[in-house]
Amino acid sequence: MLSLPPQLRVYLCTRPTDMRKSFDGLLALAQEHLARDVLEGGLFVFINRRRDRVKLLWWDRDGLAIFYKRLEAGTFQLPSGDARTTGLELDATELALLLAGVDLASVKRRMRYRRAVDATPRDAVSA
Repeated sequence: MLSLPPQLRVYLCTRPTDMRKSFDGLLALAQEHLARDVLEGGLFVFINRRRDRVKLLWWDRDGLAIFYKRLEAGTFQLPSGDARTTGLELDATELALLLAGVDLASVKRRMRYRRAVDATPRDAVSA
């Protein structure tokens, strides 16, 4: 089990991934499908077509790390989303549920405090 900080940004590639890809191949997929630079941080999640394997790509300040999981039975359930979307952003809790085999569509979230995002851009000048 991975211990992930709650503020970690997690990016899921919803396109099936060839699990033969390694560091450079996954890095290219992150840039192409997720429009993210792996070296800026975050955890990148890739799942194969049969959804029984997952690779996690993570930049560890001085190098890349890959974590790989193969299920002996069952599949990973991808979160529902727009079919045209090639990537989704998850939080650490959603990733933990996905890796544990929980269907995210069946999870009911209870109300929690979330800090409001400032609606006005910071560089906007009032007249």
